Amino acid sequence: MRAVVQRVKESSVAIEGQVVGRSAQGLMVLIGVEVGDTEKDLSYIADKVPNLRIFEDEAGKMNRSLLDIGGQILAISQFTLLGDARGGRRPSFTAAARPDTAVPLYEALVEKWRSLGIHVETGEFGADMQVSLINDGPVTILLDSRRLF
Repeated sequence: MRAVVQRVKESSVAIEGQVVGRSAQGLMVLIGVEVGDTEKDLSYIADKVPNLRIFEDEAGKMNRSLLDIGGQILAISQFTLLGDARGGRRPSFTAAARPDTAVPLYEALVEKWRSLGIHVETGEFGADMQVSLINDGPVTILLDSRRLF
């Protein structure tokens, strides 16, 4: 499972011009589910994201987590995070899990965050979405449950 985590002042997602999800201060997280991902991959991302110490403390150092600041998450499914463009100019997406596998893992991830008391909003799996954000910093962190980077 891969995640692109961006610290934001605010973020939103729209489908056909209608906003379907938004967050205030917190994180906008793009999530890609990979073929072969399991509960172990889900648990890694579910724990890592809200505990990343990427928010500033009183001394101006990145020392606080989303949980520490009471921030929100906008979670967006994005299979293209598994795109492989090493072999040519057109990315291959064969590493991305099929929807019948990816949807339950994505939804379980969102529910794990909600069970921690985090306000989480989402887009719509598989939809053509327009995502807007005000990146705070900017701060962007790449995560991979298989620790490839």
